[in-house]
Amino acid sequence: MTLQPPWTVEAMAQAMSAERAGALPASVGGISIDSRSILLGEAFFAIKGDSRDGHDFVAAALKGGAGLAVVSADRRGALRLDGISNPPLLVVPEVLEALRGLARASRARMSAQVIAVTGSVGKTGTKEALRLALERNGATHASVASYNNHWGVPLSLARCPVSTRYAVFEIGMNHAGVIEPLTRLVRPRVAIVTTVEPVHLEFFGSVEAIADAKAEIFLGVEPGGVALINRDNAQFERLKEAARRAGVERVVSFGAHRDADARLVKSSLLADRSAVAARILGTDITYQLGAPGYHVVLNSLAVLAAASLVGADLALAALALAELKPAAGRGARIALDLGGGSALLIDESYNANPASMRAALALLGQAGIGPRGRRIAVLGDMLELGPSGVELHREIAEGVRAHGVDLVFCCGPLMRALWEALPSERRGGYAESSGALESELVAAVRPGDAIMVKGSLGSRMGPLVKALERHFPRRDARPTTPAPLQG
Repeated sequence: MTLQPPWTVEAMAQAMSAERAGALPASVGGISIDSRSILLGEAFFAIKGDSRDGHDFVAAALKGGAGLAVVSADRRGALRLDGISNPPLLVVPEVLEALRGLARASRARMSAQVIAVTGSVGKTGTKEALRLALERNGATHASVASYNNHWGVPLSLARCPVSTRYAVFEIGMNHAGVIEPLTRLVRPRVAIVTTVEPVHLEFFGSVEAIADAKAEIFLGVEPGGVALINRDNAQFERLKEAARRAGVERVVSFGAHRDADARLVKSSLLADRSAVAARILGTDITYQLGAPGYHVVLNSLAVLAAASLVGADLALAALALAELKPAAGRGARIALDLGGGSALLIDESYNANPASMRAALALLGQAGIGPRGRRIAVLGDMLELGPSGVELHREIAEGVRAHGVDLVFCCGPLMRALWEALPSERRGGYAESSGALESELVAAVRPGDAIMVKGSLGSRMGPLVKALERHFPRRDARPTTPAPLQG
C-alpha cells in the first residue's frame, strides 16, 4: 500500500488560498474527509455532502488526532469546538473547491505516468488490475474503492505521493458534463474507456449519448497522450472520432476484434480464474488471471496495453495479474459451511446494470456445483434505466436460460418483470424488498449450490450476502491450480 504524501501547511495554504488560524503543524501526513477513520496528523476536509456536512464533525476529527481541519469561512463561526484549545484551521471560501485546488497542485508537482479509467462497466476492476500490474514496475498510487466522483477524484489526486511513478484514477458519471472537469484535473497520459452500455438511461436519451458523455475523458488527455478504447464495443467508432476531435493523436484499441491493437488470441475460462494468450501492441504474451470471467479477460488487454504505453515492463505486469482477486461486492467468492457440505457464494452485490448482470450470470454459469447442487441467482432491481427498465429486466430471462441458472430469487418492483418471464421451474421466490426475501432464500440453500447475489446499490442486496454469511459460516477456500490454455 502506497503511503499518503506529507504536505507542508505552507504549500496547502498557498494551493487553496487559505487563511491560517490556530496552532497549525508544519505539515500533515495525509488527507481525509471522514472523521471516523482519521489518522494521526492528517488534514480533515469538512466537505458538505448530500446528507451530511463535514463541519459538524470537525471537533470529532481534531479530537481523533487530525493535525488540522479545512473549513469554510461562512461556517467557521458556527463550529462547536468546546474543549479544543486554539484549534488548528485552514479557512477557505469553499471546502470542495479548496480540495480541487490542492488536487491541481498535486498534479502539477507529479512526474508520474497518469492513467484514467472510465466506462459503463469494469472501471473499478480495471483500476485495481492496473494497480496490481504497475506495482511490480514502480511506486504506484490509485484511487481507493470507487472514489470516482466530484470529490473522490480530487481527493485521490491530493493524496498522490510526490515519489509516485504510476498513478491510476477512476472517473465515473451519471450525467453529461460530469467527466470533463475531472479529466481536466487528472490530465491523463492514457485514457481508457472499458465499454459503453445502457447504464443511467434515466438521464440519457440513448446509448450514443452515454458514449458522448464517456468520451469527455479524452478532453483532459495530455499532449502526446493516448485514447485506449474497446474495439469490440458498438460505440468504438463514435468514441474514436470523439478522441480525434478532442485532439488526441493516438487511438489504441483492445478486444477480440481482429483489428484490435491489444488483441485476444485465445483464452480458457474456468470457474475461478482464466488463462489468456494475447498480442499486446505487437508482442505475444501468455498469462494467468486470478479472477474469472470473459469481461475480466477483455479488460486485462486494456491493462497490459496501458502498462506498455506508460513504459512499464509488459512481462512483469502480466505476471502480476495471476494475483488478481475479485473485490467484495464485485465477484468475491465465499465458501459457506452448511454442515453436511459447502456452498459457493458469489458476492456481486455492489451494483448492477444490464451489461454487468449479463457478465455475472455468465460467471454463475461457469461456477462449479456439487452432485445435488444448483446454480442460484438472487437478483435485485437495476436502477436508473428510465422507461426501458421493465423491458431490460424482462430480458434477463434469456441470460438465465443461456447460462444454465437453475433457480432465481427476485426482489424489487422492476424484478417483477423478470419473475413473470421465468418458467415456473426456475422460480425460487419473489419479494418486494431484499429484507423480505431473506428467510426464504436461507431456507432454500443446500450443499453443492452456487449462489450469486446481484442488484443495484439502492436495491440493498448486500444485506442478503451478510445474512447468508451469518447463517452459514465461512469455510477456507481450497487452493487452485493454474488454468490451461485451450484453442
